[in-house]
Amino acid sequence: MKPIRPYGSWPSSISAAHVAAAGRKFADLRVDRGAHEGPRLYWLESRPEEAGRNTIMTLSEHGATSCLDAPASARSAVYEYGGGAFAVHAGFIWFVNASDQAVWMRDPEGHLSAITDPDADIRFADLQYDARFGRLIAIAEDLDESLDEPAARVVSIHRDGSVHTLASGQDFYASPRLSPGSDRLVWLAWNHPNMPWDVSELWQASIDDEGHIGSPTPLWQPDDVSLFGPVFDPDGRLHVVADVDNWWNIHRENEAGFEALTAEQGEFGVPQWVFGQSTYDFTDDGRLFALLAQDGAWHLGEVDRDSGTFNAWRHDCDFFEQITAIGDRIAVVAANPARAKHIRRLDIEGAGEVLRSADSLPADAALSRPESMSWPTGGDEIAHGLFYPPVSERWTAPPDERPPLILKCHGGPTGATDTALDARIQYWTSRGYAVLDVNYRGSTGYGRDYRMALDGVWGVADVEDCRTGAAYLAEADRIDPDRVLISGSSAGGYAVLSVLAFTDLAAAGASYYGIGDLKRLLASTHKFESRYLERLIGRDDDTLIARSPLYHADQLSCPVLFLQGGQDKVVPPDQAESMVEALSERGVPVAYVLFESERHGFRNADNVMTAIEAERTFYSRVLRISDVEDLEPLTIENFDSA
Repeated sequence: MKPIRPYGSWPSSISAAHVAAAGRKFADLRVDRGAHEGPRLYWLESRPEEAGRNTIMTLSEHGATSCLDAPASARSAVYEYGGGAFAVHAGFIWFVNASDQAVWMRDPEGHLSAITDPDADIRFADLQYDARFGRLIAIAEDLDESLDEPAARVVSIHRDGSVHTLASGQDFYASPRLSPGSDRLVWLAWNHPNMPWDVSELWQASIDDEGHIGSPTPLWQPDDVSLFGPVFDPDGRLHVVADVDNWWNIHRENEAGFEALTAEQGEFGVPQWVFGQSTYDFTDDGRLFALLAQDGAWHLGEVDRDSGTFNAWRHDCDFFEQITAIGDRIAVVAANPARAKHIRRLDIEGAGEVLRSADSLPADAALSRPESMSWPTGGDEIAHGLFYPPVSERWTAPPDERPPLILKCHGGPTGATDTALDARIQYWTSRGYAVLDVNYRGSTGYGRDYRMALDGVWGVADVEDCRTGAAYLAEADRIDPDRVLISGSSAGGYAVLSVLAFTDLAAAGASYYGIGDLKRLLASTHKFESRYLERLIGRDDDTLIARSPLYHADQLSCPVLFLQGGQDKVVPPDQAESMVEALSERGVPVAYVLFESERHGFRNADNVMTAIEAERTFYSRVLRISDVEDLEPLTIENFDSA
């Protein structure tokens, strides 16, 4: 028999240090096809123990090896979220250096040199190497202060560091891709007020035998379709993902334009918050392997290029991202509810090996397994999420007690939760909290209609989905309805503050760089999201005020914890500080933790640990959970701890 302790007070072997270590992430899988020994895999790896520095990794006879020494860090800041920060060929690596946003080169001997001017006000992303003509193709963003907003363009970068414009005049560009013979260049573009998952266009330019790149011409300019991930097959036939019939399916070029290759009720695409994402690729012999999201889980498989049928492999993982072909094999980032994200290399029959893993949780830790949930919500709609019940290898709770619930709200809001092992969630469930990870309306993975269901009702529909999700669990007697907590970051932080201001659902909340004042956000946010509110809410002042928690702080009476990065340009610190001031003046219990060096999202291991420990202290004190050990100090204004 396990000893009995109240929910929320269970000691756990999963520490804040484990949560911070789980910040090691893998991205931008790239293949050096010019390597003498044959195709060679590289990837981007974040280092939370080095204040979030990104290094570029590859495989050598000594195993996984870092190609960049500190302080060099490969991180783009184009559109603030960046991505696609390096390219490789014949042992040379070109990367965007985080500190100056210039393109640098690392030669095979490890020497670094700047290619573009580090003092220029230009940022670069989505680097592609053109081996035929010895140049880079990239997206550039000019930060000239004389411009009303940063200007994006498609560029070529030459050996002498000169930057030549290939396409300009549209608000945003992404995904420049070269055909196998470097005789065609394609890219995506979109304009305000659209986001790339709303409406985007596909463009091309021809390349002659001298390397001259011709004038841009449109290939596909839909009115209400989102395009994603253009990829050429080995024969030079262009493919692109499009949500023509609600779902992001793979299409291919034909004489009349594009035709649907797949017809799955699932998603071969993801929202383009960052550059460099990939969901399908071709092996050298032309076989097509892809990742498909359905009902909150991901599948890896092969697409029959004749019938378009997607044949999913039997696999122990149900989360995948960043697929790339390596000759006749593939590499992918994979995970499942019991295993953190890792890089696998697989042959075309599905057998493979693990190349690199994130830090794991303690071997003896009992892990909570996600339960896929759907529940009725407002407007006769259905909302989705993953429910994690509390679980411990050592403890149990009194039989008549039900656990406190943490509603977890992802960012975006056009994002999605997934089934990959999440150390942060396990940190809570192992201590006796239940967690509902909400895929509220507006989330991806459930088709275009669901993704667009937040248009005009942000701050209403997502709030309703959180409220009805908690009610659904309470009715099933799986949680304590009087101890509902809510936590979220960025747009998820806005959901937190909206739930607290406009409902009586939660006993307390934690807002990670959340939005309190939509009017101020509209006036101050960066270019990429500067028109985002037009779709989600509109520009009418009355509506913006009606949906802004700051203007309704008098309706908010429960304790709130704010955690904020001091260098955040996406959701600036004044958003949190205005809320803290308004609540503090009214005598509402409030705590504020500012991380001066952090941007949008915490990357430094010490800060990640401080944040989650502050959140645990906050919940333990406001819920008055007894016998909780090893709590870190936290100042909560206007709170009587007696």
